[in-house]
Amino acid sequence: MIKKKSAQTIEKRENMRGGTGTVTVRHYLKSEEIKARTRLCAELILPPGASIGLHDHVGEDEIYLIQKGQGLMTDGGMEFPVTTGDAILTGQGASHSIKNTGAEDLVVTAVIIKY
Repeated sequence: MIKKKSAQTIEKRENMRGGTGTVTVRHYLKSEEIKARTRLCAELILPPGASIGLHDHVGEDEIYLIQKGQGLMTDGGMEFPVTTGDAILTGQGASHSIKNTGAEDLVVTAVIIKY
């Protein structure tokens, strides 16, 4: 299956998970299009200063692949900087958040996989 960019759904989420600003979510594939137990397969675009608030994933893992930009990630109570090329695995009940700390958009591929 190939889903062209022009056929992908885009949505804007204000204050996503209690964060700041507006995050653009481009769904590469919707969960109902994927046979595996997947809740999200999308690109997240956080403009400078925007964030996704602290939240947890119970019964699932989330993978973040940093495609562009830089940010500050909180995962399991620890903070660390992230930048282009970094891969983050979170979930298993741990809380996490991410904030764009750079001058350009922070672009993240996010995949949420259910157990």
